[in-house]
Amino acid sequence: MNLSIVIPSFDEEESLPELHDWIVKVVTDNNYSYEIIFIDDGSRDNSWDVIESLAKKNPNVKGIKFRRNYGKSPALHVGFEAAQGDVVITMDADLQDSPDEIPGLYNMITKDGFDMVSGWKQKRYDNAFTKNLPSKIYNWTNRKISGIKLHDMNCGLKSYKKKVIKSIEVYGEMHRFIPVMAKAAGFHKIGEKVVQHQARKYGTSKFGWNRFINGFLDLLTITFLSKFGKRPMHFFGFVGTLVFLLGFGFAAYLGCYKLYNVFTHHPSRLITQRPSFYISLTCMVIGSMMFLAGFLGELILRNSPVRNNYLLDKKLNLD
Repeated sequence: MNLSIVIPSFDEEESLPELHDWIVKVVTDNNYSYEIIFIDDGSRDNSWDVIESLAKKNPNVKGIKFRRNYGKSPALHVGFEAAQGDVVITMDADLQDSPDEIPGLYNMITKDGFDMVSGWKQKRYDNAFTKNLPSKIYNWTNRKISGIKLHDMNCGLKSYKKKVIKSIEVYGEMHRFIPVMAKAAGFHKIGEKVVQHQARKYGTSKFGWNRFINGFLDLLTITFLSKFGKRPMHFFGFVGTLVFLLGFGFAAYLGCYKLYNVFTHHPSRLITQRPSFYISLTCMVIGSMMFLAGFLGELILRNSPVRNNYLLDKKLNLD
């Protein structure tokens, strides 16, 4: 099968038939063998009834329904598990992503050799203050922290090699950082394509301001896990030792300074009357706690059943 199109949906009953017909026209014109996987993320409208009716008309339509609303990441996770196409394309169900972009995204994977391609909505039809400006700040922060030069990391319109989506696990709200997870899994050829952004035709946006705060925290999480997930002592132990030595060094200086004043009969305050003493003591306590956190992390990892789970790309003469 050439192509799997994975579409998470939440309360989008009005847009689903039009989106389906548009996709079918594009893939038929390009002679792709395909499947369309709709994931109903606990919709409260008649989205599932619409998906069922589409599946009756088109055997290439598949559907998965959640009992309640879990979010976009769980929807993508089950969609990726079900996808069988050599190339997997994701898009939103609200018609703001254009199916006319499918051939270009497909060719960048099959002909240009990219592992994944992310869409870039260079011209947007969202509110400039509530969505565009925060999105620019959010993506700038992502580029600086992750090192991945994408202008729109959170764009729902993306294409992947099949082995990419089978090598990563999307959970929580980590769908925003699939390129970061792909890079951490060893896929470094990540491209970008300028795509058309459509004005919303039906319904209202399901995302609020909290996604930017949560997104930044999730980015820190995924960045830490990708670098230190299998060696927590290298982070906590190093930082803890550094902070402890800083506090210990300053405490030693205060002690030596006090002894010098005692032996030379110079007046000086008690060490416990100096605020710097408590700062140094706090540094030693925090450093010890961070070192202990790293040590406990290593013990937990040592007994974890996934401690030796590594992503293998190829094998030769091993069977």
